[in-house]
Amino acid sequence: MADTTTRIGRERYKMTITSSKGNTLIADEPPHLGGKDLGFSPFELLASSLGACTSATLRMYADRKGWELDEIIARVSVERDDKADKTLFIRHIELKGELTQEQCARLLEIAEKCPVHRALHGKIEIETIAN
Repeated sequence: MADTTTRIGRERYKMTITSSKGNTLIADEPPHLGGKDLGFSPFELLASSLGACTSATLRMYADRKGWELDEIIARVSVERDDKADKTLFIRHIELKGELTQEQCARLLEIAEKCPVHRALHGKIEIETIAN
């Protein structure tokens, strides 16, 4: 289970996000939405979740297979169409190392199975509890 706490005070849109393990990062909105761009925007955080999970999943798989995968670069952008109520994730994966075409193809198949990818494709429910 992932558990985070987000706090926002009077400094307009600047948020501090803390994990249950004590890791901290800053989120903010871009200037065109009234923020100061002091950290990741909420959609950048969403895109980075998919990129991080994809990269970690591919690293684990390649390591288990003993493949010569030197580096994984995952670039993810998110496009939101509010009128159509649709969100498009565009994920570019670059694999660096001495890999065969078959290994690269298999890694791209594995990318589709990363837990965040599966969560975004699955049924999502949000339960809100107010104090």
